[in-house]
Amino acid sequence: MEGSQDGDISADNTMPTPKWTVHIEVRLRPRAAARFDTIRKLVHKYINSFDRIGLPSTIDGWQDVPELASSVERIVASESACPTHTLALEEMSIQIHVYQPSDSDSFEEFSNSAGVREDGDDTMAASVCELPNRSWEGLWDSLIYADDIKMKLLDYIHATLVLSDANVDSSSVVNLVSWNRVVLLHGPPGTGKTSLCRALAQKLSIRLSHRYAHTRLLEINSHSLFSKWFSESGKLVQRLFTSITELADEEDAFLVVLIDEVESLTAARAGAMAGTEPSDGLRVVNALLTQLDKLKHRKNVLVMSTSNLVKAIDSAFVDRADIVQYVDLPSREAVYEILRTCLCEIVGKGIVATVNVPTLRQAQMYEATSMNVPSASISVTNDPHTKAKNVALRLLALSAQCRAQGLSGRALRRLPVLALARYIGIGNVAHTIATNGQPGQTAGADVDVWLEGMEKVVQEQTKELERLN
Repeated sequence: MEGSQDGDISADNTMPTPKWTVHIEVRLRPRAAARFDTIRKLVHKYINSFDRIGLPSTIDGWQDVPELASSVERIVASESACPTHTLALEEMSIQIHVYQPSDSDSFEEFSNSAGVREDGDDTMAASVCELPNRSWEGLWDSLIYADDIKMKLLDYIHATLVLSDANVDSSSVVNLVSWNRVVLLHGPPGTGKTSLCRALAQKLSIRLSHRYAHTRLLEINSHSLFSKWFSESGKLVQRLFTSITELADEEDAFLVVLIDEVESLTAARAGAMAGTEPSDGLRVVNALLTQLDKLKHRKNVLVMSTSNLVKAIDSAFVDRADIVQYVDLPSREAVYEILRTCLCEIVGKGIVATVNVPTLRQAQMYEATSMNVPSASISVTNDPHTKAKNVALRLLALSAQCRAQGLSGRALRRLPVLALARYIGIGNVAHTIATNGQPGQTAGADVDVWLEGMEKVVQEQTKELERLN
């Protein structure tokens, strides 16, 4: 009887198995008129027919559902914190986000002065973009980092919303729990800090569409906030943040404020105290810090900032940042993914002949089971499987060279262009496409030729950097 009683107690105390949150993003066609709620229900019904879902993955098959086929453009299961690459349906807590990106490239601009001066000094202090925007589709996926920076930022935003919804005390004098809604990304140039801020704003416009009808990204032109008129720069900062506050007054709109090269605004006050910095710069720093303290109480505002010179930033600004994230140059694995996406793009456009470009995981398996031989000795073959393996091994070797040289993501994405311009020949590729390609079936250069060209470019850049240093 005691055993039976213990069993009953154990059964009563059994906790439900936690589920992984999986975000399903549904992009509508430009002119689709279907209600978002209707599409959401149809997609949820369709997803329930699956046994497992890959993370991340593009979901297919919904085209056979007439109501979805007429309105939907794409359905994607986004990346997840789940350590596995697939999940069973019962292991998931599904959140479906339906959105319709704007095709407009128009930006609203704020002047740095109330009116145009007699000398024509009326530079733009900031620009505002409505999100989600079609021109920024794919930006989030194109950014590849060694650690989990993107998920860390998304989880941070989610945490602030949970605390705000629970009315956790953050605005009183006591400040039992405090957060400022400020993020600082710093690191070498070309690592994608500004692009990550824009991509995060685009992602939030999708993920928060059920909470906010509109999302706006306001990019501050830091350099424009310094006036040639003495003592006026602090006033320009206050004037700009008055406009930002007015945008934040719309409770159904989420506002992301991006301060690029924030060191331009927050040069250390220590210099001003020592007399080596102008007092006008001190006024700018103080004005910015005051305005940030006011914005922290706005649930619908996030301040993103970037810097290449973090040591030049005022310590009081750094202290206000909830997240100070270093964005490093890409690791070998991240370099591989960047080069792989570049190669897939030019293969897809017919510039390079069709070839299977293995994923990083496949490449690492090939590397683990292959002998350690130089990339130059990898034989050329026409067997598709062997060719794909050789492409993976050569890309891994090239990735190690790029990492050793310290190439940024910006520099890596230039390699195919430089390889074409310097070592392959524009005329040869264009002639190949024109003579061999059919509409929709272009025949480009062999992938081995392209890989050899990119290897030469990397070697060339290594020599140039050695001369520069």
